[in-house]
Amino acid sequence: MKTVLVTGGCGFIGSNFVRLLHQRGEHRVINLDKLTYAGNLENLSEVEEGKRYRFVKGDIGEQALLDRLLNEEKPWAIVNFAAESHVDRSILDASPFLQTNIAGVQTLLEAIRKQPVERFLQISTDEVYGDKEGKEPSSEDSLLCPSSPYAATKAAADLLCLSYRRTYGTPVVITRSSNNYGPYQFPEKLIPLLICNALNELELPVYGDGRQIRDWLYVEDNCRAILAVLERGEIGSIYNIGTGEERNNMAVVHAVCAAIAERRGVELVKLQQHIRSVIDRPGHDRRYAINTSKIRADGWQPRVDFAVGLKRTVDWYIEHLDWISHVTSGEYRKYYDAVYRETWGKEQRV
Repeated sequence: MKTVLVTGGCGFIGSNFVRLLHQRGEHRVINLDKLTYAGNLENLSEVEEGKRYRFVKGDIGEQALLDRLLNEEKPWAIVNFAAESHVDRSILDASPFLQTNIAGVQTLLEAIRKQPVERFLQISTDEVYGDKEGKEPSSEDSLLCPSSPYAATKAAADLLCLSYRRTYGTPVVITRSSNNYGPYQFPEKLIPLLICNALNELELPVYGDGRQIRDWLYVEDNCRAILAVLERGEIGSIYNIGTGEERNNMAVVHAVCAAIAERRGVELVKLQQHIRSVIDRPGHDRRYAINTSKIRADGWQPRVDFAVGLKRTVDWYIEHLDWISHVTSGEYRKYYDAVYRETWGKEQRV
């Protein structure tokens, strides 16, 4: 049984990936997570410690911890989900993003130099390509043109990984996915934010005109793609992951309202009355678009269409109201007010 070290395995995509590995039963999983605001042990409450799973609380920036863990477990591969991942937070304060997304990745790469693994999979994002409004979708060799501090740190990490591949022969592989959604996503991202607010009859904030275009990928489809790349991807390669279907944010807002109205038996128009346009975030990209022909040629296809995935997601949040309550107290309210009730940290003037 091969051992896989998953960093950031208590976060949204990471916990779904750990769950997939656990269900497959072919790997021993070591989950290293710092447990920041977006990392939650409840996300993996059904995965028990034992021969096939071990949780370690810690930071990927702790060199001594990484050295000890790699020496103890001798993992076959490392999959790095650990990251500060929200654009809005990076605009408010970029410092944690530089520390985790760049310095943390460099620490991981240095640990691998001392104690090699067969594969190091860096989880990245389509945001590294920047705004694709009026342009062709990005392929894996497209120019990197990140707009936000978050995207810039992810692009820097990608380049750092590729430089270690070239210089030291580190067995790096990179995946860049489109917008993920699904169960266990922290409600600062658009879809869970809308669901949680709608369930509590709160405003449904939409940046600017709501016409920003995204490709929405159900998290389980992304995890299957990541596993395929981990097992069969070519060392030194990059793989874009997405559905190829584009929707603007306002269409997503109305789809969420419709799904909740159907599930809860409430009038759709009442939910739609809560939709509010708020001041757009600085530097907001109008469109993300990626070419996914490379990974599709290797046999991966998305299985969950948006309507089905959204229904599953709405159902999950309705069935996990306690989880929502736990993660949206305290610090979350300060963040929410800074973004949606003020002008990016400055009081609005009417």
